[in-house]
Amino acid sequence: MDHFIYQDGQLFAEDVPVAEIAAAVGTPFYVYSTATLVRHFRLFDEALAWGPHLVCYAMKAASNQAILKTLAAEGAGMDVVSGGEYARAKAAGVPGDRIVFSGVGKTRDEIRMVLEGGIRQLNVESEPEMRAISEVASSMGLTAPITVRVNPDVDAKTHAKIATGKSENKFGIPIARAGEVYAEAAALPGLKVIGIDVHIGSQLTQLEPFEQAYKKVADLTEALRADGHDISRLDLGGGLGIPYARSNEAPPLPMDYGALVQRTVGHLGCEIEIEPGRLIVGNAGLLVSDIIYVKNGEGRDFLILDAAMNDLIRPAMYEAHHEIVPVKEATAGAELTPYDIVGPVCESGDTFAKGRLMPPLQTGDLVAFRSAGAYGAVMASEYNTRPLIPEVLVHGDQFAVIRARPTFDEIINRDTIPEWL
Repeated sequence: MDHFIYQDGQLFAEDVPVAEIAAAVGTPFYVYSTATLVRHFRLFDEALAWGPHLVCYAMKAASNQAILKTLAAEGAGMDVVSGGEYARAKAAGVPGDRIVFSGVGKTRDEIRMVLEGGIRQLNVESEPEMRAISEVASSMGLTAPITVRVNPDVDAKTHAKIATGKSENKFGIPIARAGEVYAEAAALPGLKVIGIDVHIGSQLTQLEPFEQAYKKVADLTEALRADGHDISRLDLGGGLGIPYARSNEAPPLPMDYGALVQRTVGHLGCEIEIEPGRLIVGNAGLLVSDIIYVKNGEGRDFLILDAAMNDLIRPAMYEAHHEIVPVKEATAGAELTPYDIVGPVCESGDTFAKGRLMPPLQTGDLVAFRSAGAYGAVMASEYNTRPLIPEVLVHGDQFAVIRARPTFDEIINRDTIPEWL
């Protein structure tokens, strides 16, 4: 469910006409719904209400501080994967004891940064990283709380580029070697083992892979406790998918996921952490674009938009589908025409959809990409010296620009010319 619906023939973001935002900020732009963000967070929080837990929003999905503050006000923790994301979370007012640091390549500077600023835990991805954390923490006279990310060799049945739990993936340590790695962790100075971490991928549309992984984590918990380790926290990752095409079968609901967590690991008495990102923010955002031209080609017609692959890379990178709808509602029974929907970047890959059936449209009409809140603005670039587009947050009948579009001068003036030129 989201809060982008048609009223009186116009698409609204909560109680604000999308066309009104376009007139104020220009196109293209991203717009997020506060009501949708809050609703989706609460669904996860309620799904784990059977025991102690913390829902840590995966910031990599969308990291604007206004989004972070909205979720933090609801009690969310944050899952960060870089020093920059950690700094963003702290700037948004999230305390260190509600921030989890994930990621396969934590640098010593980043480790020092989060230990100085406060951290709930570091999710260790490898033995070399674990030793580096030990060295840094010991040099600071501190103790770093850690979990070890185990790779359960479970097929998440998702896109190959966002699967993380198979043996060939770069993430975590093989679950079969967990015993020896935990033994080393217990012997290293400056470390305190507090739990286990697992994450098998993103955009999962079935519960079965989660169940396979969590059963393995439950068995590992019992084995590690038998070896004398204090396993009090289980970080179960994120990955629950969203329906990008409304004709698709709906992915499992957070409540069903929460019941699965309780069934597989609830008997262990551990505090549960989960790290949803896409399901919280994905359907909470639209990308809104203007049609520059309607072009009649040989054998196919094109809608050429002012949004491009640098603004939304997912279709080019993942062959991802986004529902694209007119901001002015189509007349009932309107004849549909197939279009290739493309951007202005000089790349054949700058294509959002091929042969997409659309109602009658013309130059100057607005279209909206649904389910664009996750991995949209955060993956955008300034390719072709195209400015990063504005982000807008709606709250009821109000809206605010939460990231402004830079000018060409602001972009160009970031360059530094060597003195010999």
